[in-house]
Parts: sequence; C-alpha cells; structure tokens
Amino acid sequence: MLKKIASGFTAGLAISIGGTVFLSCENKVVGAVAFTIGLLSICYYGLSLYTGKVGYLFDKHDKEAFSVLFLGLLGNFLGTLVCGLIMRKILPAVGEKAAAVCAPKLEKDLLTVFLLACFCGILVYIAVNLFRDKKTVLGILIGIPVFILSGFEHSIADMFYMAAAGEFTLRALVFILTVIAGNSVGALVFDRLLAASGVKK
Repeated sequence: MLKKIASGFTAGLAISIGGTVFLSCENKVVGAVAFTIGLLSICYYGLSLYTGKVGYLFDKHDKEAFSVLFLGLLGNFLGTLVCGLIMRKILPAVGEKAAAVCAPKLEKDLLTVFLLACFCGILVYIAVNLFRDKKTVLGILIGIPVFILSGFEHSIADMFYMAAAGEFTLRALVFILTVIAGNSVGALVFDRLLAASGVKK
C-alpha cells in the first residue's frame, strides 16, 4: 500500500514541478511545453498518475486495479499538496500567479468544469496510450500543451494550483472532485470509442 501511495506521491511532485514552471513562464506556450516534463517523467519511470491510469479500468477492473488507482490518487493529492505549500513559501510569485489562475477556475459553473475536464481526460489518455503502445512521446509533447492552451482542466495539476494559491475552501474541493469526475469520464469514454472502432483490441 505504501508503495502505491509513494508512486502517486512522486507523480504528484512531477506534475507540481511542471505546474511551477508553467506559472513561472511569461510566455504561455513556452510554459505549456515545459509542463510536459511532469508527464514525461511519470511515463518513463512508470509512476502512478490517476489521469494516466483511469482510462484503462475497462481492461482491468479487479480489486488490485482499483487499489492502484485510488491509492495513487491519494498519493497524487499528497504530492501536490506538499509541493504546492513549499512553492507558496519559497516562491511567493508562484503563489500569487496560482491565485490568479485559480480565481477564474472557481467562478465557472460545474457543468462547464466537468466538460472541460472530460476533454482533458481524452488528451491525457491519448498521450499516455501513445507512449505505452506506440513508444512515442509525441502525444505528450503535443497533447499536454494542447490541453493547457485550450483551458481544459486537469485534476492533479489543479490540486497543485489550489495548494500553491492557499485555496482550501469547500468550493475548491467541489471543483477538484468535479474535475476528477470529468477526467475519468473523458478517458473512459474515449477508451471505449477506440474499442468500438476496432482500433483497440
């Protein structure tokens, strides 16, 4: 159990580093590309990122698969929380930028948040699946900047932004849970569409 949480924690740190560099860049395109260091690290080291694993639940949905998924999510949360609080302390400008990023997110209605998260779930699924099955990082290098620049919502990145912003409110919790749901639905639906299309065996 500790290994699963530790893997998720490390993945949360990787996403947080990507989020930190994104918030630190004046140029959004440069920041979005630099953010990919997070998912690249996760894929190469085989770390447990919730959004990278949830789309495969139809392939394997036994007790062990759910354990890996949800203990990994717990680790993701803890990793982003720790890193967010550290960055808020040592890089005040990052905390201020995170607050500016979070404010408009929390003003969106939950249906919009859910749908934005669904599309992010699709893109993360594509990025991870291309790495896993086609042995290419192009999905990561293109797909991740696409979801960032499109304004789609990624639950683990948003956990980091909320922590760095010091946004620990009920509204923030509901927002994160909605994004988790949207990421999950987007990834799972796209996985089933690939299966129905005969692309995925």
